[in-house]
Amino acid sequence: MSHLIDTMAYTGQPPWHQLGHALPKRQSIDVWAQAAGMHWQIQETPVRYLATEGGAGASGLYGEALEFPEQKVLYRSDTQAPLSVVSQRYKVVQPREVLEFYRDLSEVAGFELETAGVLKAGRRFWALARTGKSTALKGNDLVHGYLLLATSCDGTLATMAIPTSVRVVCNNTLAVALQGASQAGAIRVPHSTRFDAQAVKRQLGIAVGQWDSFMYRMKTLAERKVKTHEAMNYLLKVICQSEQPGEGTGLANERALKKVQALYEGHGRGAELQAAKGTAWGLLSAITEYVDHEKQARSQDNRLDSAWFGQGAAIKQRALDHALQLVA
Repeated sequence: MSHLIDTMAYTGQPPWHQLGHALPKRQSIDVWAQAAGMHWQIQETPVRYLATEGGAGASGLYGEALEFPEQKVLYRSDTQAPLSVVSQRYKVVQPREVLEFYRDLSEVAGFELETAGVLKAGRRFWALARTGKSTALKGNDLVHGYLLLATSCDGTLATMAIPTSVRVVCNNTLAVALQGASQAGAIRVPHSTRFDAQAVKRQLGIAVGQWDSFMYRMKTLAERKVKTHEAMNYLLKVICQSEQPGEGTGLANERALKKVQALYEGHGRGAELQAAKGTAWGLLSAITEYVDHEKQARSQDNRLDSAWFGQGAAIKQRALDHALQLVA
């Protein structure tokens, strides 16, 4: 089966999705661009069509070439492969811009790039950097802070800067919920607006600064003991409201419920740690482990795309919302 991921690079331990090529730590942006397959540019050209008279047959090959001025075609500079057709108002963000976003963050603020890559033949691309923030919940359940920057060139994804936490014991990812920010704590720049990296960083200065506040709430989840009926109600709210209605949904929900329940009750990675055993943090961690590692997917790269940008991300957001309600 073909992969959604064209190329990807990482440093340190292999990512949870077990994809990509290893790089030594602290490489230059140029090295990252080459290894992660982000060294090409998005080019654009007007939409053209061949105007022929009706019933012209073979002579139609010699019709007049006209332009449709309201739209443009985006294509890769390296392969000339088409990427999308968008309006003339569409503002492109180049793959290199995603990596360059981290240059001064790495040089001045201590951020360290850990993964970067290209999805869907170049239609999506991202980079993930560790911020240097870390917190240990009771029982040494360690959580690191990261920043994910991702965008698309086909209108399916705004340019998003997402503060993200990673639970070390199982590599589960969770978007950091920030006060005063949009859903999942993401800063979103629509493609109708020019991407201003410095403006986004100014907003992120506030966001990254709220790491301690986010982890304080995670600590309250680790202190919140959960009764059996509370755990089941939580799982029903998160799992059974996350799937689209349709044939087979009930069976899929039942399988998901059983799997997540088993992860929570001791079969998940880190489920027996003091912070997770019988707590709201354990419930949330069971959901994130299910989405990142266990949820049915056509391939690991489909799983990654879903966990960060699709249905999996929505499930994790729902799980976080309901978990925080338990300690409200």
